[in-house]
Amino acid sequence: MLRFLFLVTITWCSLAANAFTGDWRQFRGSESNGLGDDILPPTTFSATENVAWKVALPGKGLSSPIIVGDRVFVTCSSGFNQDRLHVVCFAVKDGVKLWERQFSATGRTSHYPTTSIATSTPASDGQRIFALYSSNDLACLDLDGNLQWYRGLTYDHRNASNSLGMASSPIVVDQTLVTQIENDSESLATGIDVATGISRWTSVRPKKANWSSALVWPRRFGGGEDLALLQSSEGISAIRPLTGEVAWKYTDGASTIPSSVVADGTLYAVSHGITALRPPTESANIEQLWRASKLGPGTASPLVYQGRLYAINSAGVLLAADLKTGQTKWQLRIGGPFSGSPIAAGGHLFVFNEKGEGHCVKLGEEAGELVSTGDLAGERFLCTPAISNGALYVRSDATLWKIAEKP
Repeated sequence: MLRFLFLVTITWCSLAANAFTGDWRQFRGSESNGLGDDILPPTTFSATENVAWKVALPGKGLSSPIIVGDRVFVTCSSGFNQDRLHVVCFAVKDGVKLWERQFSATGRTSHYPTTSIATSTPASDGQRIFALYSSNDLACLDLDGNLQWYRGLTYDHRNASNSLGMASSPIVVDQTLVTQIENDSESLATGIDVATGISRWTSVRPKKANWSSALVWPRRFGGGEDLALLQSSEGISAIRPLTGEVAWKYTDGASTIPSSVVADGTLYAVSHGITALRPPTESANIEQLWRASKLGPGTASPLVYQGRLYAINSAGVLLAADLKTGQTKWQLRIGGPFSGSPIAAGGHLFVFNEKGEGHCVKLGEEAGELVSTGDLAGERFLCTPAISNGALYVRSDATLWKIAEKP
């Protein structure tokens, strides 16, 4: 009997792992690092080449699409004041709209003219979709679009806003949805029970506008538990998601726009350029491995892939650096400006600029090669693309695109 239960458990775990293959569940992927299943998408594309499908969206948005199973989810905002909030679900296979839900904003809808209220990328735990908006409205729906709970966080924190709009994306860590609502007035972070919508904890954060997003520190990198890394102008705090307790801190400042990245037990913090850090252990404090001021990214978050760190600076130059030393190995100018961040798969890097041009760069040890630049009909792109099963998903203010080879 025990052997039977063991085999059933192993089989169930294998099936569950397969079911999650290809998921891209939050900003910059399920582990917030810009990496997915590593299946190479088409390296050339345009408005007419290698477009599996494209669909019109009901509103504007900077948020990235996310993929859970055979569905892709995206948020939008519409209306004169951008106070109509949308969550839309499409079929991965053919782009057919499966459902759409709309809500009215309960918080402030002030934002920069070229942006919208749908700036934060939604997150998922595989069963639910969590959609956060710049108005501090937070909706939880199941995968079929049924509302599970709704929070108007401005009701609880009336001064939490800034004139340019909020943009931090939530993450799911250990059955907790971690959100950063950081601004110049009532600045906070909160951990919310994914099932009930009730806050497990709320902590005071530095009073400064912050558009960076939290990261996942997986337990396999040490520490015995998954942690949420919250970045701010003061540094980076590692938070225990169930309690909000601070496990450790880095206090030498960090960017408030591009987010940091975690890889192979090292935190590559966007701080004084890029600072490589090894988190503390029971016998040692935080260790600074190296610091490279020349690697400082502009708006796009850095990426770690196949033994290199990649950053795009404010001049639109892609820099490739050695992970052990921070030394720049090569650089390549690509056309910007960029608001979204790069992702990588199959030995190639993909990034879209604000003009709707998608760049594909072949990554080498000694040099990078710009393989192609595809123009998606001149639409404006401010989002980070998603990648799943050899397909790119990217949205503009008007359209959601799936870039993939047609069967």
